[in-house]
Amino acid sequence: MQIFRSLSEIPEQFGPTVATIGNFDGVHRGHQWVIREVIERAHALNARSLAITFDPHPVRVLRPETSQPLITPLAQKLELLAATGIDATLVLPFTHDLSLTPARTFAEKILRQALNVIELHEGENFRFGYRAEAGVESLEALGLELGFRVAIYSPRILRGSAVSSSRIRQLIAAGKVGDARALLGRPFRIVNTPASGRGYGTRYTVPTINLAPYSELIPAIGVYITTLTIDGERFNAVTNVGNRPTFGEDSFTIESHLLNFHPIDLTEQTPLQLTFLHHLRDEIRWPSPEALREQIGRDVRRAQRYFNLCRLLVSQK
Repeated sequence: MQIFRSLSEIPEQFGPTVATIGNFDGVHRGHQWVIREVIERAHALNARSLAITFDPHPVRVLRPETSQPLITPLAQKLELLAATGIDATLVLPFTHDLSLTPARTFAEKILRQALNVIELHEGENFRFGYRAEAGVESLEALGLELGFRVAIYSPRILRGSAVSSSRIRQLIAAGKVGDARALLGRPFRIVNTPASGRGYGTRYTVPTINLAPYSELIPAIGVYITTLTIDGERFNAVTNVGNRPTFGEDSFTIESHLLNFHPIDLTEQTPLQLTFLHHLRDEIRWPSPEALREQIGRDVRRAQRYFNLCRLLVSQK
């Protein structure tokens, strides 16, 4: 997938393109559905498939006090978009100046002239232009006038309601990572680097790997069955998201105990990918480190049964 980080990087005579515009936070199953249609239409029309997204998220520029943590920061979002098979993604730097662009100017100067869009595929709630002035009816009218076809999609319904980034965000924030997985089409994951811990795990309970502070979306406080991929190698794990109340801590941490742990060399730059599979239990303040150690043993046994069952189900397919 080609990545363009501004309009100035778009080559002359680019396209023709079949495009979709969106924030694509989570690149969830609703996004994937539209993107598949974009790719199929591009193949049929001998055109290029193109996703157009923004960085930073427009809300962080226009209404920062209401902004929400992202399901997928930009680097992760681009990896997921590339995995769909789309030809190219344009990351438009979102600024106050861009937000002042009238809908007609955006359609004419950016979509038609710069990107040579011949088809645009959007959800029915899509809005664009200054103060979100234009909806899909205006978009269709501009398409007729400027020479590009518009395809509009109703929301994808799963488990009784529309698939949306906001719904997925709420599920993850509530610790319902299994439900979020169904809407994302994959497990929720965090990409980060290690942080040094306080040594409690090594001294009192079990050794853990701590994640560096993370400013985007994290699941609710609790204990989860996870996998931790360390520099490309995946390990089964149990992860605590919380404040370590047994040790009187009030600082937030994400720490993972690897099943079948063995020493691993880590630096502050070692890439980590933490994937949340199942919520085990809430975080509890135990009366002693020994009681916590016993509970971690029970957590580990439950996690091992989970992974054994997963292997069994895969082997029977």
